[in-house]
This record gives sequence, C-alpha cells and structure tokens, in this order.
Amino acid sequence: MPAHFHIHDADPKLKDKRPLSAYLDSLVQQHLEGIKKIKLHYIFCSDEHLLGINKQFLNHDTYTDIITFDLSEKPSELIGEIYISVDRIVDNAAKFNTDFVQELHRVLFHGCLHLCGFSDKNAADKQEMTKEEGICLNHYFNS
Repeated sequence: MPAHFHIHDADPKLKDKRPLSAYLDSLVQQHLEGIKKIKLHYIFCSDEHLLGINKQFLNHDTYTDIITFDLSEKPSELIGEIYISVDRIVDNAAKFNTDFVQELHRVLFHGCLHLCGFSDKNAADKQEMTKEEGICLNHYFNS
C-alpha cells in the first residue's frame, strides 16, 4: 500500500483506506513519470502539534491545515510525510461551508499534489492547485 495513515494525537476516523491509497497511487502515476516506489505517510495530529512542526522546520508561527515534506532520495521514488491538523479540517469545513469528509479529502489530495510538483505560493499557482483539488474530489467521490 503506497499510502499509510497514522494517528498522532487526533483521529479523523478515516474510512476506506485501501481505495484511498489506490487513488493516491494513481494520482502520483498520473502526474509523475517513471516513479517505481511510492510511500506516502499521512500523519493526523492536532493544531498544537502541527504548530510545533511549523515553528521548528519552517519558522512560521501560524496554524495551518497541512505541512508536506518530500523525503525522496531518487528520481524513481516518491516518499513523503504529510502532516494534517484535524482541528484545522474541522474549522475549515465550517468556514468553507463543506462537510468534514470533503475537506479532509481535499487536504489529503492537496498534500499529494504538492509532492507531484504543484505549488500554491502565488495566485496563479493557488488557482491551479484549487482546480486540481476539485478534479480529484470529483473523480474520487463520483467514479
């Protein structure tokens, strides 16, 4: 299974892990050529835990929903750690008037897309990322 899901200190009660892992694998294969090894570790945590990571590794003193680390050592592999704040998912679902499951999957796909080379640092990149997230959500939930 290319994607592994770990609970640190917050449990999103993720269901259907095998189909989700298979979808993430296909998402990587769709966007990156020549990848022979995929290992994605999704770590679900609280706001406080992710804030500590944000301060320690990125020197940002802000809450965030996701931090993605690319740990790949070879061009033929994609290895990543994706930390997700379940607290932010709950708050953002309310803020963006969507349900928890949709917001959780949007963020799961967001992290994978980052590892595939998508960025959200400027307005144009953010627009492209949002478009890709929407495509992923539509495909995953309606296929």
